[in-house]
Amino acid sequence: MDQSNVNPTAPATESVIPEDLALEIRKLAHDLSNALEIIVQTGYLLSTAGLKSPASDWLHMLDNGTSKALEINLALRSYIKTHSPK
Repeated sequence: MDQSNVNPTAPATESVIPEDLALEIRKLAHDLSNALEIIVQTGYLLSTAGLKSPASDWLHMLDNGTSKALEINLALRSYIKTHSPK
C-alpha cells in the first residue's frame, strides 16, 4: 500500500469507517501492535547477544523492517481513529 496517499490527520468527514468495521479493524490493529511488540523485544534481546557477521547484518535488516512496520502500524491506527465514528 502506498503510504503517500494516507493522511491520518485528514478530517473524519472525508470518509467514515462504519462502526462495526471500525471496531473489528481496531481489534486487528491492536493485535498487530502486540505482535510487533514481540518482534521489537526479540530484536532488542538479540542485539545484546553480541552477534557476529552475518547474523549482525540480519539483525540490522530485522531492525529496519521492524521500524518500517511500526511506522505503518502507527499510520494505520491514526487513520482508524480519525475516520471512525466518535
